[in-house]
Amino acid sequence: MAATIDPSNASQATKKKHLGIPEAVFLEDVDFFMKQPGNETADTVLRRLDEQYQKYKYMELNLSQKKLRLKNQIPQITQTLEILRHMQKKKKTTEPMETHFLLADSVYCKASVPPTDKVCLWLGANVMLEYDIDEAQALLEKNLSTASRNLETLEDDLDFLRDQFTTTEVNMARVYNWDVKRRSKENLLKSAEKS
Repeated sequence: MAATIDPSNASQATKKKHLGIPEAVFLEDVDFFMKQPGNETADTVLRRLDEQYQKYKYMELNLSQKKLRLKNQIPQITQTLEILRHMQKKKKTTEPMETHFLLADSVYCKASVPPTDKVCLWLGANVMLEYDIDEAQALLEKNLSTASRNLETLEDDLDFLRDQFTTTEVNMARVYNWDVKRRSKENLLKSAEKS
């Protein structure tokens, strides 16, 4: 038996998919929309649409900051994974590994690291834990896949948000133009009555 798709369920799935970003509804019939309760004047509607637009801008700012953090985090995780793989190769040898590590911005220190099967990872919030190399590698691979997946989701959400910007801007323009036409009709009627 073929499954039917309920359009209301599809729109609900879209709303949930995009981190709670409300979908902007395109105003096809501005006359009908302006006759709805709560839409007494074009100014109130424009104010409400502008408020919605500002909320979208705020959401975009937050999502862009998250995206920037993830874009910085992914190369760091990848670099750490490469180091772990190198250490895993070297742990079977008896000679120490010569390396340079970062002390501060552009300041490195030369170090000799003996073969080891333990590493310490910064987890954040001033927390560092010791792991076996295999455990650390599994954790970092999981973190890398999660960060990559989150980055893709954020990019989808930003695209969706840009569509909501466009829809809201078009709605604002349509309501403004509707108001200009309404005023010009009123002015024509008033001038026709006077003559």
